[in-house]
Amino acid sequence: MFNSPYLLYSFKMTFKMVQPRKKMRITLFILGSLFSVCTFAGIYKCTDINGKTDYQSKPCDSEHKTIQINVKTGGSTDLTDQEKQKQDLAQKEQDEKLEQEQLTKKQAQLKQDAISESAKNQFLIKSNPEKFSAFSIPPYAPDHLPDLVGNYQSRLPDIERLRRQAAEKALASGQCTRVESSELHSKSTKKILVFSVDCSSGKNFQFNEQVLAK
Repeated sequence: MFNSPYLLYSFKMTFKMVQPRKKMRITLFILGSLFSVCTFAGIYKCTDINGKTDYQSKPCDSEHKTIQINVKTGGSTDLTDQEKQKQDLAQKEQDEKLEQEQLTKKQAQLKQDAISESAKNQFLIKSNPEKFSAFSIPPYAPDHLPDLVGNYQSRLPDIERLRRQAAEKALASGQCTRVESSELHSKSTKKILVFSVDCSSGKNFQFNEQVLAK
């Protein structure tokens, strides 16, 4: 804070004697004088939560709103707002980084789940060669999906599982002795996936996921 009682007294008395529209000009003039007398490196206007204002040569503490005044040009910089913008930007960058990390983790887990379901399909086929042709449920490569399957990439583990269930349901009908193909059907939608099963007898089945869930 200013150490000259006389200068502070003069500053306050001047404010009381002038019209409001002239206060800013006089403020800058007085501050400029104080700056010269006290050899301040800068002038800071500090306002607390009650609206009380003080001027000092060093930045205000965190409990005060800080405005840095350029006594030469009359310009001012709201350091409190500047700091808030800086903190907001840092928080945004941190949130975006966290979101990207979570997305990467989710995609890795989805890929692993799809591979796991596909492995179950292949085990079923190899264990039952009389009921499944070797390529009846070919595994999908998560990074090179067919266009149709790619439209539902976020549900790839479900697709692999439901292909197996569709094939088993066709066999259970008694009208399919051997599954030749079990694939996602083009009738699929975002809400309901549909699967087509072709049998060696020429019989074709279509099941949606609601039917397969029963």
